[in-house]
Amino acid sequence: MRRWNYELLREKWKMQNEAIESNREQTEGGVNKMNIWRWKGQDGNYMILLAFSTINNHMKILRRCERLCNFYGIHIRKLSVICGEKAEVENVFQMSNLHYVLQLCAKSRSSMGGSACHGHIIRIGLEMDVLTSNMLLNMYSKCSLLDCARKKFNEMPVKSLVSWNTMIGALTHNENAEDHEALMLLIQMQREGTIFNEFTISSVLCKCAFKCAILECMQLHALSIKAAIHSNCFVGTALLHVYANCSLTKYASQIFESMPEKSIVTWSSMMAGYVQNGFPHEALLLFHNAQLMGFHHDPFMISSVTSACACLATLVQGKQVHAMSYKSGFDSNLYVASSLIDMYAKCGCIREAYLVFQGVVVVRTIVLWNTMISGLARHACALEAMILFEKMQQRGLFPDDVTYVSVLNACSHMGLHEEGQKYFDLMVKHHNLSPSVLHYSCMIDILGRAGLVHKAYDLIERMPFKATSSMWGSLLASCRIYGNIEFAEIAAKYLFEMEPYNAGNHILLANIYAANKKWDEVAKARKLLRECDLRKERGTSWIEVKNKIHSFTVGERNHPQINEIYARLDNLMLQLKKLGYKVDTNNDLHDVEEGRKRMLLRHHSEKLAITFGLICLPSNIPIRIIKNLRICGDCHTFMKLLSKFTSREIIVRDTNRFHHFKDGLCSCGEFW
Repeated sequence: MRRWNYELLREKWKMQNEAIESNREQTEGGVNKMNIWRWKGQDGNYMILLAFSTINNHMKILRRCERLCNFYGIHIRKLSVICGEKAEVENVFQMSNLHYVLQLCAKSRSSMGGSACHGHIIRIGLEMDVLTSNMLLNMYSKCSLLDCARKKFNEMPVKSLVSWNTMIGALTHNENAEDHEALMLLIQMQREGTIFNEFTISSVLCKCAFKCAILECMQLHALSIKAAIHSNCFVGTALLHVYANCSLTKYASQIFESMPEKSIVTWSSMMAGYVQNGFPHEALLLFHNAQLMGFHHDPFMISSVTSACACLATLVQGKQVHAMSYKSGFDSNLYVASSLIDMYAKCGCIREAYLVFQGVVVVRTIVLWNTMISGLARHACALEAMILFEKMQQRGLFPDDVTYVSVLNACSHMGLHEEGQKYFDLMVKHHNLSPSVLHYSCMIDILGRAGLVHKAYDLIERMPFKATSSMWGSLLASCRIYGNIEFAEIAAKYLFEMEPYNAGNHILLANIYAANKKWDEVAKARKLLRECDLRKERGTSWIEVKNKIHSFTVGERNHPQINEIYARLDNLMLQLKKLGYKVDTNNDLHDVEEGRKRMLLRHHSEKLAITFGLICLPSNIPIRIIKNLRICGDCHTFMKLLSKFTSREIIVRDTNRFHHFKDGLCSCGEFW
């Protein structure tokens, strides 16, 4: 809007009024006349209402007013009305004013102001006007007054397409609405003969996505094809979103590829769908394609691709995305900042994650605090996680159930069972939060890791709901550490029923028997494993070198540099023996000769990956390894001595946590 000099405007306006007065024609009947009213709105802009007859003489005056208003950037609304009474024109003006105020109330979520406008509309008799009713529906929807919106919608004698879409949109975005209410309104709309459009279908699809209602989604998909609007950008985006939410990534991808026109929201939704369904590689590829096609990324796209980098632990690409977000000004966005913290934490860079957390200039929400506490817990920084928990409350934020899951995990990784019990009691008694399955699972893990296996079992027995496979698995793993055969057999019995095809449970029980030299029981367990035709997941480790991921398995033979790797590993073994390294055959529980055990342990995947890192990576950067299984005790000892011998920092992420090896020590404090 062009700014103007108000003094000059007043002079020009005065001259224009004099010109209009000199040309005004008055007739006896009062029809051939022209009235001008001026009004200054709340935003300081002058609005002019011209009520004129269809007399040709006044068209010149109107054009003159238009030129003046256009020059000074004043909004002008032209109303062609034939009126004999000034009151009628004032009603029209009043109605326009009310529409403007209603829009402001909807924008500012002012329910009190909107209700006052509604009362005034009823007083002047305009409550049945379709345009006014639609504005009231929109205002009540934005103010989350769903009952008022329903009542107004039901009172409307005539409903336009906008009326139906507004009401369906209100039901879609309001959590208090019934699950199928939006869908039922669409059915009612069809029965009354109102033709729907792409906005109608996309709104109902959003509700289906939230509830993961796949059957209803497919019916709406068929309806959109029948109405020939399935290729519309809004409908296509809503369809792929709901299919992705229902874990039907294949269908979502097909819709994405078939869309002739794609918006930035379409690309972001497809990337988010890939990430949440475990396809981070596809998400990164899609992001690169979007860049090649010239699409400008938004915060949601940056957040999705950052989450993909976190899943793959690709630090190099994660840093590139971080630089991109900083350049675009999105680094302070809450969604982007949260995903960046998570990415750095999952890539083993907890210091960088904390720097991102500290650098957020906007108000930190509970989501950011939870992400940071979770990252610290994953890296065995229990003290730092507990300090951050206290700082969060000092800033006036109350911990939620996610916060307590993170802080309980921190206690679990360090065996702090007394602190864990304190936080569990604090959650219930002080913050009035009901413990969920996750909280009980954390407590069972805390007690089991601390050697209190019997207390962990008692907690399972006293829980208000049935124990999950995760809880029994945690108890079985604790029995493996402390050699408790009694509770191990109980946990294994439940696990065999709940997860009959999980070979890991059978192998873990066999290992517990082997550790206690019960070879007959080991043979029975392994025979059962063979009869069920179950296969243990093979140990695999990954390392990123020059923006490329290299994978290694136990006894790897397919890597192009495998001969060099084995030669370097043999040399390292000789050097570390001088520092006191001795292969710990207790960590290989196969009933074979000691020489065979040493050979199996020598070629574990993490040893091969770390050796490859020493060959290819510069000496001044840490070596980061990802492993799909829990790191064994022998490899743990090997990594500690290797970090001291090479003066390198080694970071290993296994299924449970991160291990930071430096100067012959590990961050886990020998507790994992």
